[in-house]
Amino acid sequence: MVDVDLRKLRYFVAVAEHLHFGRAARALYIAQPVLSRQIRALEDELGAQLFVRDRRSTELTAAGAQLLADARPLLASANALRRRVIRASRDADTFTVGFMPGLIVTEPVRALRERHPGLTVELVRTTWDDQVEVIRDGRVDAGFVRMPIDRHGLRVRPLYTEPRVVVLAAEHRLAGKESVEIADLADERLSQDPDAVPEWRDIATRSRDVAPVFRSVEEKLEHVAAGYGIVVLPLSVATFYTRPDIAYVPVRGLAPNQVCLAWAVERRDPLFDEFAELAAVR
Repeated sequence: MVDVDLRKLRYFVAVAEHLHFGRAARALYIAQPVLSRQIRALEDELGAQLFVRDRRSTELTAAGAQLLADARPLLASANALRRRVIRASRDADTFTVGFMPGLIVTEPVRALRERHPGLTVELVRTTWDDQVEVIRDGRVDAGFVRMPIDRHGLRVRPLYTEPRVVVLAAEHRLAGKESVEIADLADERLSQDPDAVPEWRDIATRSRDVAPVFRSVEEKLEHVAAGYGIVVLPLSVATFYTRPDIAYVPVRGLAPNQVCLAWAVERRDPLFDEFAELAAVR
């Protein structure tokens, strides 16, 4: 059995990402000979060559590629454990809640504070990219998330659904409609991940001409306003970001967005179930 040193794993990941010992050493703030010795020691411990290295290049071996795939989640879990332990020791009376754009969490947060006067409840705005990550790494205790998410390692409590709408430039041919069919959008360019709108993806006539994917709501709306494409958003997000140069229209044939409360499975404090019950009251 091999006990893998997390420090050596971090060194390995740095080299694997840079594919250059000198640049990796600078990023790690250590001397290159020290880094080379640590990588050789890791290879000896694992009994496998991780890099093929010559004067011109550094490449991962098959064993190195496998270690890289396994090392990243392992290091992330170790960092999350450290954060949770530190928070538990310093912030025993703090409960941090994450929430996605468009979601108003005032009522359950206020109710929790009223029930537990000595508890400090903090709020963290999250995004599509990190709404689950902040729960897993301990930055938030519980998060209001929009589905779909990777449920691995999480307890997920459904709260409610809300309709999704298409967001268009104000001068778009469909902007004045009371509602549209999903088929009416088949010729449009979608400025978000097509998998997030499978109803559009499955009928799109321009599926090979998808617009670049923009991650933040603000980026998406700027490109919509400029006539670059369309986006589909939950109604609460569209109304929260109301502006004169865009319009949103209900879409028939579009599944609603599910809002849930999520927290790590190992968090077994009754406070989590209590907060979930408060969040479910609408």
